[in-house]
Amino acid sequence: MADTVLIVCHANTARSVMAQVLLERMLAVRGIAGVSVCSGGVAHWARDGMIPSLDARLALRDEGIHLAEDALTSTAIALHPELVAAAHVIVTMTGEQKAIMEALADAAGKPVLTLRELAGESGDIADPAMQGEDVFRVCRDEIKRCLEKSIDRLLRLLPDGHG
Repeated sequence: MADTVLIVCHANTARSVMAQVLLERMLAVRGIAGVSVCSGGVAHWARDGMIPSLDARLALRDEGIHLAEDALTSTAIALHPELVAAAHVIVTMTGEQKAIMEALADAAGKPVLTLRELAGESGDIADPAMQGEDVFRVCRDEIKRCLEKSIDRLLRLLPDGHG
């Protein structure tokens, strides 16, 4: 069974989607198998089945990642406690999301960190929603930078110690 990283943002259509596919690519480039990456949204408006933001998909395309509209759809964490139960490490984009996740019974005893905390920093990854392509690119670059900085630590937090 794979070690699982759950990446969380508000609606699961932009930040967590970009983080998921960027992390999946980083793991593949490193030849690391046995790590599953999934994502979900914790906001009260998060729902299942929303397509990834066009701006997020355009920002990913700049990185050579062509995410089809139907390749990934949003998942509402409130409707899928099994995702939290199956996760070994939970990474959020904001402190507010971290607090929401830590309050869930299925997250008890698991590492729950913001992406910036994982990278040894403080602060949130701001939501680029409704701010256009350029803001999404800046957000993507920040997510990528934090993932690159923290991937070894993330892997060490997993039960099978992939790091």
